[in-house]
Amino acid sequence: MRSIPRDIEIARNTKTLSITAVAERLGIPPASLHPYGHTKAKVAFDFIDTLAARPDGKLILVTAISPTAAGEGKTTLSVGLTDGLNAIGKNAMVCLREPSLGPCFGMKGGAAGGGFAQVVPMEDINLHFTGDFHAIGAANNLLAALIDNHVHWGNALNLDLRRVTWRRAVDMNDRSLRSIVTGLGGTGDGTPRETGFNITVASEVMAIFCLAENHADLHRRLGNILIGYTFDKKPIFARDLAAPGAMSVLLKDALMPNLVQTLEGNPAFVHGGPFANIAHGCNSVVATKTALKLADYVVTEAGFGADLGAEKFYDIKCRKAGLRPDAVVLLATVRALKAHGGADVKALETPDLETLQRGAANLQRHLRNLQQFGVPAVVAINRFDSDTPEEIALVQAVAAAMGAPAYLCTHWSDGGKGAAELAQAVAALADGGTAHYAPLYGDDLPLLAKVEAIATRLYGASEVTADKKIRDQLAGYEAQGYGHFPVCIAKTPYSFSTDAALKGAPSGHSLPIREVRLAAGAEFIVVICGEVMTMPGLPRVPAANSIHINAQGLVEGLF
Repeated sequence: MRSIPRDIEIARNTKTLSITAVAERLGIPPASLHPYGHTKAKVAFDFIDTLAARPDGKLILVTAISPTAAGEGKTTLSVGLTDGLNAIGKNAMVCLREPSLGPCFGMKGGAAGGGFAQVVPMEDINLHFTGDFHAIGAANNLLAALIDNHVHWGNALNLDLRRVTWRRAVDMNDRSLRSIVTGLGGTGDGTPRETGFNITVASEVMAIFCLAENHADLHRRLGNILIGYTFDKKPIFARDLAAPGAMSVLLKDALMPNLVQTLEGNPAFVHGGPFANIAHGCNSVVATKTALKLADYVVTEAGFGADLGAEKFYDIKCRKAGLRPDAVVLLATVRALKAHGGADVKALETPDLETLQRGAANLQRHLRNLQQFGVPAVVAINRFDSDTPEEIALVQAVAAAMGAPAYLCTHWSDGGKGAAELAQAVAALADGGTAHYAPLYGDDLPLLAKVEAIATRLYGASEVTADKKIRDQLAGYEAQGYGHFPVCIAKTPYSFSTDAALKGAPSGHSLPIREVRLAAGAEFIVVICGEVMTMPGLPRVPAANSIHINAQGLVEGLF
C-alpha cells in the first residue's frame, strides 16, 4: 500500500489556479467577480442575470446509503466524479454546501472532500470562508433583537411572549444555549422570557437563503417568517416588524455564489449549508441554477443518506426551484454495508461475506426508494484497501439485481482518473433522457398524509404516530393556507427508523412525531421525529482540542 499524505498536506502541495483563471474558463469576466484573495470569489448577479437564455446542463445528484462510523465519503465522491467527468473531456462543475463551524470543531473535522478529491482552499472553506454564515447568523439575530425591542417599546402587535417561536442562532455547537432566559437585569434590559439558540445551519434564514431565487425572492421569504402569535393566537410575521429590508441588506453579498476549484483546477460552487436532518440539506438554488447555465454537467450532493438527503432534494428543492435532475449516484462502501449487517466497528477490515450480504439490504432499500422518483441511478463503491474482490463482486451483484450497475472508484487516491469509469457511465445515463422526475407526493395531499407517504414508502414504517396536539397543529396549518407545503422530516440520519442503533433496512416500525413547526418563509413544514436537536453539543473530546496554529503559521488539526 502506497503512503498517502494527509488531506491538508495534499492541498498545500497542489498548485492551484488563480480564481480569475477558473472564472475565465466559465466565461465569467473579471468585472463580475468579487474576489476574496486569489483563490475564491463571489459571482455577481449582473453576470448571473445575463445567463437566463442559455440552455441548462445535466443535473446529477450524489447521495449515499445510511451513514455509519465506517465512513462513506459523499463529498469526496462528488468532487472525484466532477474531476472524472472533466478527465474524460466533459465540461463539468460541482455544487456543494459550505461546512458549519460547529461540526468542524465538534466531532467531524473539515468537510471539503479528501485525499486527491478536494475543493480548495480547504482551510478557508472550513473556517470563515466568505462570511456567508456570519451574515446569516446576523440576519437571524437582527430579527430576534427587533422582536424583543418591539415588546420593550410597548408591544403594539400584542405579541404573547409565551408564544414567540423565533430563536437566536450561532454557528457553534453549544448545548448550554438550547434553553435560556433573556431580559434579566431590570426594566431597561428587556422583558424576561424563555427562549434559546439554534445552530446557524438550522436557522430558517439559512433554509430561505438556500431556496431563494434572487434578492426579491429573498426579501419576500424573509417577510413571511412566522415569529410568534398574539394573545388571541393570531400569527405575527417578520414583515409586521418591518424586518425583511434590513435582513436582506445583511444578506445582499452573501447571496452571490462562491466560486472555488477542485485540486485538478475544475470549477466549484460552495454556497449555503442548511442542516441535512433539520432543513433540506442542499446547497443554494442560486448556485445550482447558475452552474447549470455554465457547465454541461453539474454534480451536486444532498445531505446524509438518500432517505433524508435525496428525498428532501427531490421533494423540496427540485419541487420548489423547478429543477429536473437527470441521474443519481448512490454511494456505498463495503465497510459501511458490513456495519449495517451488524459487524463490529473494529472488525470492518475482516472479510465477511455473510455480514456484508445482510448489510446490503440497506443498499437495496435506498435503490428501491430512489426508483420512486423516476431518476435513473448507478452505484459508486468507494474502495478501501481492505476490500476483497469477493466482497466487491457481491455489492456489484446486489446493485445489478436492482437495475443499477456499480462502479469501483479510487478518486481518493487517484483523483479524477480514479472515477473515470463512473464518469463515463453517469454521462451516458444523464444524456440518455430516461429521467422522468416526479416528487413522491402531490402538493394537495394533506400534511399528515405526506409524512405517512415518506414513512411508509421510504422508511419502511408501518405507521406514523402523533398526539392530538400535533394533529391539531397540522390541521391548523392547512386552515391557514399552508397545506400545499412539502414536509421536511427531521430524524436521525443513521437509520431508516428513529432509533440510530437500528441498522440495515428495518421495517414495521413506528414513526413518532414529536413536534411540528411552520417554516413559512422557507415554505415547508418541519416535522421533528425522535431525539433530534436543533443545537448540537460538543463530544467529550471535541475536535477543537487538536486544532492550533503551528510554528509556520499554518492551521493544524482541522483535517
